[in-house]
Amino acid sequence: MGLPIKNSVELRNEIYRLEGIEAEQAAALKTRFSSPGAVFSTLLSLFPKSADNENHKSGLFHQDFIGLISRLVLPVALNKTLFKNSGFIVKTLVGLLSQKASNYISEDSISGVWDKAKSLFENQVAHNPAITGIVDKVKSLFIKKESKSRGRIKNAPVPAYVKAS
Repeated sequence: MGLPIKNSVELRNEIYRLEGIEAEQAAALKTRFSSPGAVFSTLLSLFPKSADNENHKSGLFHQDFIGLISRLVLPVALNKTLFKNSGFIVKTLVGLLSQKASNYISEDSISGVWDKAKSLFENQVAHNPAITGIVDKVKSLFIKKESKSRGRIKNAPVPAYVKAS
């Protein structure tokens, strides 16, 4: 709206102009939603592609093995445990969202989480005297058994689990 409206003739002309714009926009929307494929592509445009996904091909068969397994296991596990007594619509939404989430699950992300958890437990084991004492006792049992064996060949290599650290 550029100029102020001063009389009824200008008001009527502005109304006709806005009705024309409305008709053009209605026709554009009608052509956009004319087929089911157009509606589906419009709905998919609501979910933007991530920035790190542009250099990787997306799709069902462009994932690694863990990603493919998570596409099947994640929705089934969620629907059988957390959403056990839910209705059809909730289970369908969980299935759709878990399919989207499975794109972010890969061997790299699983191995990263596994390494973090393993390092957390290794730090606790190394600083816990009860566990280190048990490990030392188990090592000493294997060393005593080897030294008592009669048929040992001289200069034979000793296995790594037998060597005392």
